[in-house]
Amino acid sequence: MSGTTFDHDVVVVGGCGHVGLPLAIALASRGLDVAIQDIDARAVDLVLSGELPFMEDGAQEVLQQGLAAGRLTATTDPEVIGRSEVVVVVIGTPVDEHLNPDPHAVTKALRESLGSFRDGQLVVLRSTVYPGVTRTIERLFADAGLDLDVAFCPERIAEGRAMEELFTLPQIVSARTQDARDRAAKLFGALTPSVVELDPEEAELAKLFTNNWRYIKFAAANQFYVMANDHGLDYDRIRKALAHDYPRAADMPGAGFAAGPCLFKDTMQLAAFTDNSYVLGHSAMLVNEGLPLYLVTRMEQAHDLADLRVGILGMAFKGESDDIRSSLSYKLKRILEFRSREVFCTDPYVTVDDSLLPLEEVLERSDVLVIGAPHKTYADVVTDKPVVDVWNLLGNGTTV
Repeated sequence: MSGTTFDHDVVVVGGCGHVGLPLAIALASRGLDVAIQDIDARAVDLVLSGELPFMEDGAQEVLQQGLAAGRLTATTDPEVIGRSEVVVVVIGTPVDEHLNPDPHAVTKALRESLGSFRDGQLVVLRSTVYPGVTRTIERLFADAGLDLDVAFCPERIAEGRAMEELFTLPQIVSARTQDARDRAAKLFGALTPSVVELDPEEAELAKLFTNNWRYIKFAAANQFYVMANDHGLDYDRIRKALAHDYPRAADMPGAGFAAGPCLFKDTMQLAAFTDNSYVLGHSAMLVNEGLPLYLVTRMEQAHDLADLRVGILGMAFKGESDDIRSSLSYKLKRILEFRSREVFCTDPYVTVDDSLLPLEEVLERSDVLVIGAPHKTYADVVTDKPVVDVWNLLGNGTTV
């Protein structure tokens, strides 16, 4: 990277989040001079102190090494954008309360900081965007008279595994010109030797297709679970038997809450892109989002739920995570608050919910337990109380 006209090789805008921070840390670990810009002053202060604002395996030590070596810094000052040769933008496309994507979110954010950009920069859109957003951003910079390159290079890491997957997974690189693709490939070539080139519109759909494929697979598993469970049969026992030494079924998932900040949202983005004719996606949404209610209904059939206290073990959206964004454990909690006597919740990792109780207290006060997030620590729970365990974490089957 050129250091003659810029102070930093890279700045990651929105860089204290789950997508931006691991990327910034990884790039700094490969010798690049990296700045992090974020509006969250608390998160910036944590990063500068060598602490992570969230859980990410293997990241904290690498963060501290980058800070100590002077290759990594963080700030709330947007002026750092203009002092960096490459600007990686981590601003997602949200879905509103009507499940409609806002394709203007990224454009609005960049328009507000347009004066910080300079000719000669490479701007990399990193988060999932609604199809066509890359072209809109290109037009935004062109209308402002800025001569810079725009690339869309979607992240594809699994939360919690970024420090492994950033270095091992192929990186999709897309841009309108070969020069821009080459610049983006050089940036990510510092992390992984495998780069796949696409046009921007292809890459935008590639990212949405990736998340939708996972969401649909989880929906198929959850639908199979409901079928088996309605007949008193253990889906996980069936799944393991049919997948045993049978490669064409090796990727069949177990049942469980398919949640988090990406899968559902990106399914709704693809639905909007197809003018709401995405029957498969909408069906997957109904299955996955309906699982908490299904479990509660089955609990009502097995117990006098209205008189029982229910404990939910795990409030993060997935196991070994502290992230509660779009967690279906909270949807389960809301349903149970209406249909049971009382609900107690616990999670060893979540720090942003003051209502959570210690595990021992939840185990003691509850009449029935539900595994909400399959944290490994819950596999060792010993109790004589009924446990709803769609994940089969305890190894006692999944039937409810």
